[in-house]
Amino acid sequence: MRPEQAIAAIRFDPLLPVWLLVLLGAASLAVVGLGLLRGARGALWRLGAFSVLLIWLTGPRLVRESRTALRDIGLLVVDQSASMRIGDRARLAEAARQAIQAQAARMPDLELRTVTVPEAGDAGTRLFDAIGRALADIPRSRFAGTIAITDGQVHDTPKTAPGGVPLNLLLTASGEQTDRRLRVIEAPGYGIVGKPVTIRLAIDDLGVSGNHGPATLTVSRDGQPFLTESVPVGVEQRIEIPIARAGPTVIEMAASPLPGEVSQLNNRAVLEIAGVRDRLRVLLLSGEPHPGERTWRRLLKADPSVDLVHFTILRPPEKDDRTPLNELALIAFPVRELFVDKIGEFDLIILDRFQNRGLLPMPYLANIANRVRQGGALLMSVGPEFAGSASLAATPLGSVLPGGPAQTDAVVDGQFRPRVTDLGQRHPVTEDLPGANSGTAPPQWGPWYRHIEPGPIDGQILLQTPDGDPLLALGRVGQGRTALLLSDQIWLWSRGHQGGGPQAELLRRIAHWLMQEPELEENALTARVADGRLRIERRSTEPGAPGDVTVTDPDGRRETVALHEDAPGRASAVRQAAVPGVWRVMQGTRSAYAAAGAADPPELADLRATATVVGPLARDSGGGVHWLGKSGMPELRLTEEDSVAWGSSRVVLQRRHDHVVTGIAALDLLPGWFSLPLVLGLMLLAWRREGR
Repeated sequence: MRPEQAIAAIRFDPLLPVWLLVLLGAASLAVVGLGLLRGARGALWRLGAFSVLLIWLTGPRLVRESRTALRDIGLLVVDQSASMRIGDRARLAEAARQAIQAQAARMPDLELRTVTVPEAGDAGTRLFDAIGRALADIPRSRFAGTIAITDGQVHDTPKTAPGGVPLNLLLTASGEQTDRRLRVIEAPGYGIVGKPVTIRLAIDDLGVSGNHGPATLTVSRDGQPFLTESVPVGVEQRIEIPIARAGPTVIEMAASPLPGEVSQLNNRAVLEIAGVRDRLRVLLLSGEPHPGERTWRRLLKADPSVDLVHFTILRPPEKDDRTPLNELALIAFPVRELFVDKIGEFDLIILDRFQNRGLLPMPYLANIANRVRQGGALLMSVGPEFAGSASLAATPLGSVLPGGPAQTDAVVDGQFRPRVTDLGQRHPVTEDLPGANSGTAPPQWGPWYRHIEPGPIDGQILLQTPDGDPLLALGRVGQGRTALLLSDQIWLWSRGHQGGGPQAELLRRIAHWLMQEPELEENALTARVADGRLRIERRSTEPGAPGDVTVTDPDGRRETVALHEDAPGRASAVRQAAVPGVWRVMQGTRSAYAAAGAADPPELADLRATATVVGPLARDSGGGVHWLGKSGMPELRLTEEDSVAWGSSRVVLQRRHDHVVTGIAALDLLPGWFSLPLVLGLMLLAWRREGR
């Protein structure tokens, strides 16, 4: 508050209603006017008497007020959103803030309050929301105006300036700027493996006049060049990207720079498209009816993403009871259709206790083996038939299996509980299975009663008997995979025998590993970006320290990051990933890619410093637009409401003249003791004048 001031003024406190005073005045004028028309000598004295009476009735007073003037309040709003970090905008903004605050400190009539506009995520720059929150604590009668230090990219511009007072823009540039952006119009989040996805995009040039010719569009997939072509600016483009594998596919698109543009930050866009398989086709062949047959069918039919084709051999060729063919209710086994014409359509082939009884000629079994080598998957669950003379291990299928039966006495009967091997503790197919053995603790699941003793195993052994005989072996052949379950007793777990076991979960993991689902890869390096952080995960079946990885950010800078072991076979690391674009992680021959999108897409959609968004609003309010990089720091002025004082070098705030009344003294100008005798005297003079 400033020192008190004394203000004197004449005020009226009528003794009668105003409308009644108006009627009395009109009546007085009528009486006096009539007297003047008749030539009455006392008419003027009567006019004086009526005038004194009417003035006395209005209650004139001389009022003396003691006032304390209040300081005007101005707002200094500093934009600190993402686009303010481009170029030297932050430096110009800080210099302007200090200069305005220094000038305001030398003005005793002004209180300047500073408000910052932080990041608002996907909402963009909410500058006027910040002003509205600050005005909640400012009386409108004291609000002098707003000074906004910004790049002009504001996403909540109102129709009128807040408070009806001047709005001044201090723009952190030398003038209107240009920018080229790559705009993704539509992009799918998922794609079917083996089919292309369509991405719609456009390249726009902002703040330019005329056509600067085509731009060069570059597209890469998982860090590898995919497409480079010249495209027209401002025209929607459609590009097709094949999805080659399940899991995330990182797509990076970049537009060539526009000469003179303010930044290339929005010249590129990064997408992550999840590859999913469409209706996995599974062929299940059961060699004969047995208690575990229903287990396989129930498991596969419960998965809505699986198309199951199931055949059970009920009548083998050697069985001939001379029943006429027209009386048989059996479906002929479509051997050629399944194993020649359509074998390439199956993602997984399961042979459940199937033996070679002449149903499948050797060329057809060779077709299965070739399908595996070309990227297919084969799962065999075997029983005593695997150790007999009709074992499939003695056919062309034996070349793709992880192993075969022992030469003699391969069938081993007796109760045992399967154990997870040391390798299995680290393998995603069998790690953390409920009830599994851990350290010296035995497994808690139910027992099995038969297994097949194999010969040498060429693959990964994940389950074994207490005596060390393999029970589950996985192998890789060419581009495909195989699994061999050396027991036909897993169905006991599904029946809950002596506690049961994780039958459904184990078989689901085996099937998904065979079909090369990324989450079940045993030796994999993955990376993903979420909430501005890059998380790196390394899975390995090899014991020892996890080692380090090399991280390359979107700008090409490299950094070595140490991995920390979280569990057997798993290690991870986390680091900041503030730069949008494709991040690459490498360890040896393995590499992974992660997409980091822009943290604030609306904020980075247009990187120009411009007055086209808020400039008209500022000029209409009586404020102005100032380019800090061109005219330097403007001078702060307080002006009267009707004054026009803004210019290229001035920032104006409006004087509000608000005050607080601290005391009032009043003096009647026509007190009753004086007015009434005066009225009577004037009436007597009028009467005396008229009596002569």
